[in-house]
Amino acid sequence: MTSAVVTGARGGIGSATVRAFEEAGFTVAGIDLDDDPAAVFGDLDTLDILVCAHGISGRSLGDGPVDTCTEEAWDAVLDANLRSVFVYCKQAIPLLRAAGGGAIVTVSSVLGLVGGDEDFATHAYAASKAGLIGLTRAMAASYAKDAIRCNVVCPGLIETPMSRRAQEDEGIRARLPDLQPLTGDFGTPEDVAQAALYLGTAAFVTGAVLTVDGGWTAR
Repeated sequence: MTSAVVTGARGGIGSATVRAFEEAGFTVAGIDLDDDPAAVFGDLDTLDILVCAHGISGRSLGDGPVDTCTEEAWDAVLDANLRSVFVYCKQAIPLLRAAGGGAIVTVSSVLGLVGGDEDFATHAYAASKAGLIGLTRAMAASYAKDAIRCNVVCPGLIETPMSRRAQEDEGIRARLPDLQPLTGDFGTPEDVAQAALYLGTAAFVTGAVLTVDGGWTAR
C-alpha cells in the first residue's frame, strides 16, 4: 500500500495523520475545507487508504441538549460530520475496489459511544459520531468481499484547536484524572494518528471500534 487520502488535513488530528502516513512511506493527498474532493479523487490513479479525520463541533452554531439544540445546528453538524463521510467514501470505494482492496478509517468520538454529561451535552455532535460508527461497521460488512477494511477510531479529549474550550475550562481540566485516568491529561493528535495508521494497515482487522481515550470508556 502506498497511497492515502486524509480529510481534515490541516486540522490537529488530520495534520498529525498526514505526517504519520508520510513517515510510514505513503504518498498522501490531503483534503480540507477549501479543497474540492471531486478534484482530488478525480486526479488519483489509485488509492489504498482513505482516512476521514475531519469534523466540527457545533456548540457555536447552537448545538446542545435536544431541547435547546437548534435545527440549524443539527443540520450543519450532521452534514459536516456524517454526510460528508458518506460522500468521501462513495468516491473512494470504486478506487479501492479497483486497487484490489484497501482501507477506510473514520474518526468518531467517545461521545459516539457514551452519553455526555452537562460538560459534553452536544447532542447533534454525539448523534453524528454515533452514526459514523454505524456507517463504518456497515461498510465493513458490505465491502469485506472486496477486501476493503473499514474501521473507526474513537478519541477522547485530544489537545487540538477544536478542543480549545475544554482546554481553557478549569472545571474540565480538574475532571481529567477521572475522565481519562491513564494520564489525567489530554491526549495528543499523534495518539490518534498512530491508531489510524494501525487500522489503515492491519490486514486482518475490519469493523473495529478503537478507543483512544485514556480510559474514558473503560469504566
